[in-house]
Amino acid sequence: MTVRRLDRTGGQPLWKQLQEDLVRRLRSGEFDDAFPGELALVEEYEVSRHTVRQALGQLRSDGLIVAERGRQPRVATAPEIRQPMGALYSLFSSVEASGLPQHSVVRALDIRADGVIAARLDLEGSSPLLYLERLRYAGDEPLALDRVWLPASLAEALLAADFTHTSLYNELAVRTGVSLDHGREDIRAINPTPAERALLHCPAEAAAFSIIRQGTVQNRPVEWRHTVVRGDRFALSAEFSANTGYRLTPAPRTTALAQGW
Repeated sequence: MTVRRLDRTGGQPLWKQLQEDLVRRLRSGEFDDAFPGELALVEEYEVSRHTVRQALGQLRSDGLIVAERGRQPRVATAPEIRQPMGALYSLFSSVEASGLPQHSVVRALDIRADGVIAARLDLEGSSPLLYLERLRYAGDEPLALDRVWLPASLAEALLAADFTHTSLYNELAVRTGVSLDHGREDIRAINPTPAERALLHCPAEAAAFSIIRQGTVQNRPVEWRHTVVRGDRFALSAEFSANTGYRLTPAPRTTALAQGW
């Protein structure tokens, strides 16, 4: 193995030199097949394990590698699913458009009561709600844990739907004649719970998006949804320019509403 020399005259910390050299090698494609482990880097650069860990820590923070406890680091991949912001968009169609097969594992589909959710839908606390919980897959790996509540008086017909490979909004339109026309989302970064992390196969240090959505029809709230999406597989995008400034990128309205989540 060729030893890679670092400058030990004190001008720059060794871990920083190591980090910069690893970035250079990453960008040249040298690690496309495999990223070296800690001990290999210790030997290759003749530095301490502490120095290697400092450098790898910075690479992790920059999103360039994924390093899980007990496993060899690997090069981070770009998010597979990108979704424009600023529209009632379709996770179903976004996955399909990426070229990945999409399917869901239905974890719950029933009628239940939930006073907190009922209040968010402007209903009495005891009002029956249709509840649908799905683990959404993109390819062979989980992408999102999706939980949605709708008034049972409106959506009870959905109990007969097979949600393994279809969207909620499509089934809602076909079976009830209802199509959402407006919505609001709050999106924030979270650390998934241990249960969510296990279901989603999230890497140990990966964050996730928490997306809270309220969908309406003619100003009537009909949907409350909480979706936890893997941050390493999903990204939101917007556009900006010197002339127009920052603007959200809307998805085509007809597609987003017709195909839905």
